[in-house]
Amino acid sequence: MGSVRIQQLHPWTSSAAEAKDIQRRLASLVSRRDETPADVRYVAGLDLSPPDARGVVRGAAVVLRYPELTPAEVRIAEAMPALPYLPGLLSFREAPALLDALARLRHEPDIILVDGQGYAHPRRFGLACHIGVLTDRPAIGCAKSRLIGVAGRLARKRGAWAELTDGEETIGAVVRTRDDIAPVYTSIGHKVDLAAAVRWTLACCKGYRIPEPTRLAHLAAAGRLTMAATG
Repeated sequence: MGSVRIQQLHPWTSSAAEAKDIQRRLASLVSRRDETPADVRYVAGLDLSPPDARGVVRGAAVVLRYPELTPAEVRIAEAMPALPYLPGLLSFREAPALLDALARLRHEPDIILVDGQGYAHPRRFGLACHIGVLTDRPAIGCAKSRLIGVAGRLARKRGAWAELTDGEETIGAVVRTRDDIAPVYTSIGHKVDLAAAVRWTLACCKGYRIPEPTRLAHLAAAGRLTMAATG
């Protein structure tokens, strides 16, 4: 049995309208309080491959030891997406395979980093929120591009960050993970506050623009990183 239990709170075979209603309903379950453990040992990263010739996607869950950021385990799950790509409904396309991969892990992740949006979403319930709520674990969205929001001015040095706002609300942060390199877009997924989400995004970087957990998950989803649990 895996270390991550998945709550079944809704069906995945939903219409676009039903999926939006599910997002609005589950958004009320998102915790924006920092509940990350004091002693973090394992951090997981999640990413999904593009569909292959059959239309099948590969979800990857990679667990890294912290603070070394060395791989401890890689799990892969394949799925046929229930929905086509629709802006704002990425979780209904990606989450089933990612959750399946998470459920196969032997190592219990203390924090989950997701390649996608979290609270920085039109209905405040992006992929990282969906993963966090269904696993009831601290989760952070770390996306390579912006979905919504206006970014403040950002210094060019690593570690600089600025708020991402939608109207009067702060919905995330723009974070510089390397000097003079394009930033990433970080937001709350579940059981973290924004300061913690930024802090963990930076703490999990290892010389690349993308945090190491999601960088390696991207490689694993593409079939370029394979390993089982290593203790």
